[in-house]
Amino acid sequence: MSRLRYFVSFLALASSLHAAVKEFKPGFNLFSKQQDVALGREAAAQVERQMQVVNDPLLTGYLERIGRKLVSSRKAGDFPYTFKVVNDPSINAFALPGGFTFVNTGLFKAVENEAQLAGVMAHEISHVALRHGTNQASKANLLQLPALLAGAVVGNGGLLGQLAQVGVGLGFNSVLLKYSRDAEKQADLLGAQIMADAGYNPIEMARFFEKLAAQGGSRAPTFMSDHPDPGDRTRDVEEEVRELPRRNYTITGTGQLDEVKSRLTSLPASARGRGARSMDAISQGDPRPSGGFREYRNNAFSILHPDNWEAFGDRGGAAVTIAPRSGLVQDRNGNLAVAYGAMLSFYDPHRSGRAGDLSQDTYDLIGQLRQGNPAMQVTGSPHSARVGNSEGLVTSILNQSPMGGREIDMVVTLERPEGLFYMIFIAPEQEYRQLQPVFENMVHSVRF
Repeated sequence: MSRLRYFVSFLALASSLHAAVKEFKPGFNLFSKQQDVALGREAAAQVERQMQVVNDPLLTGYLERIGRKLVSSRKAGDFPYTFKVVNDPSINAFALPGGFTFVNTGLFKAVENEAQLAGVMAHEISHVALRHGTNQASKANLLQLPALLAGAVVGNGGLLGQLAQVGVGLGFNSVLLKYSRDAEKQADLLGAQIMADAGYNPIEMARFFEKLAAQGGSRAPTFMSDHPDPGDRTRDVEEEVRELPRRNYTITGTGQLDEVKSRLTSLPASARGRGARSMDAISQGDPRPSGGFREYRNNAFSILHPDNWEAFGDRGGAAVTIAPRSGLVQDRNGNLAVAYGAMLSFYDPHRSGRAGDLSQDTYDLIGQLRQGNPAMQVTGSPHSARVGNSEGLVTSILNQSPMGGREIDMVVTLERPEGLFYMIFIAPEQEYRQLQPVFENMVHSVRF
C-alpha cells in the first residue's frame, strides 16, 4: 500500500480530536495592501501583452468558478482576485501581488481531478494572501524602496517602473515571483487550509505534488523548478491535513474537467510567451543555416531542417520548435522568443463533424494566434503550395520582431486527420529573402 493510500485509510479511522490549526500572517512589508494591488495590476497588464491569454468562455468560466470557491475562505485575504488561462504547455501557474492569477493550459492537462487543480491555485492564492512577493522585495531593498514608493505616489511613474530602478522586474527570477523555501512551505500549508474551507480534499494537493516529484530529473515540470521544494512537501501537506477539522469533502471528481481538457485540443501551440522559457539559455553564434540538413521525426511527422538548428520538443508529441540557439533571443521585456526558426504543430478547429475547410480553418488558426500577438497583420492573399506530397496553403504575416523592427512569419497549413497541421516560419524582415529557400525546402520535405 502506497504511503498516500495508507494515509487516507488512517484519516478514515482518525479521532475527531485535532491540534490547533496553524495560523499564518504576512511578514514585514514596506508596501501597503493597496500598493500590492496597484503593482499587480500593472504587472498583469504586462503579462497579457507578453503571453497568450485564452479568451474562451468554457475555460475561463471553469477556472473562475474554482477560484471563487477558494477565495471565499477568509484566509485568502480581501484582494480583488482574477483568474485567467494562459496558452502554455508547461505545468505551472503563478499569482501576482494583489491576486492577479494565471494558470497554464499544461496544468489543466496534468491534473487528474478538479481538487488537484484547486490545490495548485490555493497554493498561489496563499502567496498573495501572505504577500510573499512584496515582502521579499521589501527585505531586499530596505534603503531604496521608501523613496521609490514615494516617487510612484507623486506621479513619477508606475510602481513597476519605479521598482525596475532597483532591479525588481517581472521576470520569473524576480523576487516578486521567485519565493524562498519558507514561503513555499507556508503557501503549501495555508493552501491546504483554503482547499478544505472550499470543500476540496486537501490530500489531493499532496497527491499532485507527489506525482510531479516522481517526474523529477532534468525534465521536471516547471512548477517544481519555479517553486522550490521546502523539504518533503508531500509529507508536510499530509501532516497539515491531519490537523484540520474533519469534514466531508464533496469536490474531488473530474466533473467539467474532462470537457475542459477536450476544449484545450482546439488551441494552437503557443507562439510566444513563457513556454519558450523552458528552452536552453541563449547562446551566441550565427543563426544562419549551415547548408546541410538533418531529419527531425516525431510520432506524427518528419521534416528536414538545417543541421546547425536544433529541435526543441517532445518526440512523443506533435509540437516542436526548430531554431538555432542564437535565434532564441530576449525581447525588450526579458522573455525568450523565436527570432529565426520554425514552429510546427496541429490545431483542432472544432469542425463539429464537417469536412475540413482549409481556408476557413487557416483563418480560425490565425485569429487564435492574433489573440496573443495583436500586432500580426496578414499581407496579400493566401496561395496554394505543395507540402510534402499534399496541397497546402501559405499565408504571409507581418509581426513585431523580438529583435526590434518587423519580422515576416510564413504560415503554412495543411488538412490532416489529426486536425489542421501548421508550420510558422519566422525571420527578421530584412533577412527573410535569404532564409526563404531554406524554409521552402523544409516545407517540401515534410512527411506524415
